[in-house]
Amino acid sequence: MIRQYELVEAVRGYDPQADEDALNRAYIFTVKAHGSQQRASGDPYFSHPVEVAGILTRYKLDADTIITALLHDTVEDTVSTLEDIEAMFGPNVARLVDGVTKLSQIELQSDATKQAENFRKLLLAMSEDIRVLLVKLADRLHNMRTIGGITNPEKRARIARETMEIYSPLAERIGMHDLQTELEDLAFAQLNAEARDSILARLDFLRERGGDLVPRILKALNKTLKKEGIKGRVEGREKSPYSIWRKMQTKNVGFEQLSDIMAFRIIVESEEDCYRALGVMHSQYSVVPGRFKDYISLPKPNGYRSLHTAVYGPERQRIEIQIRTSSMHEVAEFGVAAHWAYKEGTEATDGKKYRWLRELLDILEHAAGPEEFLEHTKLEMFKDQVFAFTPAGDLIALPHGATPIDFAYAVHSEVGDTTVGAKVNGRMVPLRTALHNGDQVEIVTSKAQTPSPEWERFVVTGKARARIRRFVRLQQRAQYSGLGRSMIEKAFRQAGYEFTVKAIEGVLKTLSFDDAEDLYAAVGEGTLSARDVLHTVFPGAKTAAGTGGKIVPLPRRSAKPEDDAVHIKGLIPGMAVHYAGCCHPLPGDRIVGIITTGKGVTIHTIDCETLESFSSQPERWLDVAWEASKDGGHVGRISVIVANEPGSLGSLSTVIGKNDGNISNLKITSRSQDFFEMLVDIEVKDVKHLTNIMAALRATPAINSVKRARGEGSCAFGAHGTRP
Repeated sequence: MIRQYELVEAVRGYDPQADEDALNRAYIFTVKAHGSQQRASGDPYFSHPVEVAGILTRYKLDADTIITALLHDTVEDTVSTLEDIEAMFGPNVARLVDGVTKLSQIELQSDATKQAENFRKLLLAMSEDIRVLLVKLADRLHNMRTIGGITNPEKRARIARETMEIYSPLAERIGMHDLQTELEDLAFAQLNAEARDSILARLDFLRERGGDLVPRILKALNKTLKKEGIKGRVEGREKSPYSIWRKMQTKNVGFEQLSDIMAFRIIVESEEDCYRALGVMHSQYSVVPGRFKDYISLPKPNGYRSLHTAVYGPERQRIEIQIRTSSMHEVAEFGVAAHWAYKEGTEATDGKKYRWLRELLDILEHAAGPEEFLEHTKLEMFKDQVFAFTPAGDLIALPHGATPIDFAYAVHSEVGDTTVGAKVNGRMVPLRTALHNGDQVEIVTSKAQTPSPEWERFVVTGKARARIRRFVRLQQRAQYSGLGRSMIEKAFRQAGYEFTVKAIEGVLKTLSFDDAEDLYAAVGEGTLSARDVLHTVFPGAKTAAGTGGKIVPLPRRSAKPEDDAVHIKGLIPGMAVHYAGCCHPLPGDRIVGIITTGKGVTIHTIDCETLESFSSQPERWLDVAWEASKDGGHVGRISVIVANEPGSLGSLSTVIGKNDGNISNLKITSRSQDFFEMLVDIEVKDVKHLTNIMAALRATPAINSVKRARGEGSCAFGAHGTRP
C-alpha cells in the first residue's frame, strides 16, 4: 500500500502547485473514516481508496481528483456526509465524490433495470465531469486486481463480466489503452481461466524455443533505423492473452496459425520521421498485404494517432509495427489523461466535449427506458470502427457494418430523420449498404420524409436505433389513440349517446388512466374495449339492441360500409393497423377488422376464410371502412400460371410495369414441363388498379391464367404491408 508521504510526493512531483495540506488531510480522513473496516481479503478497507489514488497519480491527475479517489467510498460506507467533505475540501471535491458515490453499485445483477439505471447515472455524472469516470475506472482496476479475495465464484464472474462489457469499452473510448488492456486480461482470467492458462502456456513454450528472439528483433530494427539516420527507439512486447484469444475467435484460427503475436513500437521525434521510418520498414522487409493503417492522418475518435503496419521482419518473423512520436505514444497509453491540465479550469473536465459521450447522451434522451438505453449503448461501444467522410471532408467514425442511415444520424438527428437517399463515392446506393473505410457519403434529405420502421432492421448504431424506435413509439401511440377514439365514438353512436371528451374525462380515474389520450390508446391497442368505456360512462347502456350488450360481427351481406364504421385512412400498417397476409385486402374491398390485444386491428376482406375462426368471439369484430385516398403502396397478391418458355417472365413483368404496378415479391410454387405456377405480390393503389393489371395479364399470350390469391396464408417470402 502506498504511504501518505509517497502519495503526496508523487502528486507534487508532477504538480508543484498541488495543495499538499489538502492531500494529507484527505489521506488521514479516509483512514479514520473507514477505521477498522475490512475488505473481503481481510486487508484494511482504507487500503483500497489509497491504492486507487496511487493508480491515478500515474496519469498525473490534479489534486482534486486524487482527493476524490481517497474519499470516494466514505459517504456510502461510513458515517461521513457530503456536507462534511464540502466543509473540509470544498464544493468541487464534494461534487466529484457525490458523482462517484451514486455509481458505486453498478453491478450485473438479476435486476437488469437497476443495472441499466445505474449506468445511466454514470453517463450523466461523467458528462458533467470526466474525472468521475477516471476515478471509477481506477476503482474498478484495483477491485479487479484484488478480486481473488471474493470467495463466491458467481460474484467474481458477475464483476468480471461487467468489467468486460462496460468498463473496458469506456477505457477504450477515452484512449486509456494500458488500463483497458489490464482490465480485459483480469476479467478474462475470471471468465475463461482455462483458455487464458492455455495461451500463457503456449507463450512460455515459444519463449523457451525462441530464446532471445525478441531482443534479436529489437536489435535488428534499431540497426536498420540507425543506418538510415532516423533517431528513435524500438520497444517490443507480446500481445496480452485476451488480445490473442480475441483474434483467434474473430479470425476463427488456432494459436499455431497466429504469427503476429509480437508487436513492436518505433517511437521517433517528429511526424515526418514517422513516415520516413515507415518507408524504411517497407523497403527493408516484405509487407503483409492489407495490414497498413494510417491513424496519423485519420486519428481515432479517442485521439489515438499512429502508423500501423505488418511485415516479415528480421529472421522472417511476421511482426506488427506501430510507428509514432513521443507525444502520440503518451496519448496512446494514457488517453484523455495525457492532455490533462490542472490549470485549464473546467474545459478539461467537461465530458460533453467528447463526441462519443454526446452521442450516448442523445441515445439516453430518446430511449424508452434504462434497459433500452443500455442495449443501444452496448451497440455503440462494442464494435470495430470504420471511418467515412462528409462531402465537406469531415470525418465520421462509425461501428463496423454501419449504413448511410447510421451515417446520417451521426451527422445530425434531423438529417437522419429526413433521409430519403444516399450517395457513396458519387453513386446512389441502397440505404442498407454497409460503409467502408474512406467512403465519402452524401445524404439526400426531404422535409416530407420521416423515419421508416424498416430502418431498424439494418442500422447498427445505438443512436440511429434509439431515434427510429422513438419515432415508431410516438407514431404507434398516436395511431392507437386515433383508432381508439374512433372506436369509442362508434360505440357511443350505436348506443344512441353523444360522445363528449368531458364524459371520457369523468371516468379516467375509474378506469385508472391519467389522461384521455392514454385511454384512447388502450382501446386502440385492444387492452380495453370500447364497450367497457361506454358501460363505465353509461352503466345502463346496451351496445346493440337485442344483443344482450354484445357487439355483433359485421354482416357479410353488407356491400356498403356503415356510416359509423371506423375509417382507416392515414393509419400506418404495422402500427395500429395490420393488413392480413391471408387475404391481402386492398382499398375497394369490403373489409372487417379483428381486434388483437396489444396489436391493434388486423384488416381482412369480408369473404376471408380466416374469419370463421373468430365467429365465436364477436367482441373482437370491428366495423371498418376505407377512406378515399390517392396513396399507393398497398400490396395485392395474384396467382399466375405462365407458359414454361423463354420470355414468359419478361412478358409478365413488362405488362405489370406498363400498368404502373411494381413487383415486390415473386415465388414459384410449382413447375412442370409446360407451365410455371407462381404467387406474385404487386404494389398497387387499390383493388381497381389490381383488376386492371389482371385483365392486361389475361390478354398476354404467355399467361395461361390469372386470379387473385386467397387463403394462401403467410407466404414464405414475406408479410403484407406497405412499401418501406
